[in-house]
Amino acid sequence: MPQMMPLSWLTLFIYFSLIFLMYNSMNYFLFIYPIKKFKFDKKLIQLSWKW
Repeated sequence: MPQMMPLSWLTLFIYFSLIFLMYNSMNYFLFIYPIKKFKFDKKLIQLSWKW
């Protein structure tokens, strides 16, 4: 169907490529990792071995 063909394939390619790049950049820069706030207590466990 020739009436369905876009006027310029290069323009269409550039348009979708820019949308793809914008989508990826927004996902990369707008994603915020949750801040983990926990206190790490190192516990020393001493085992007394009896032979």
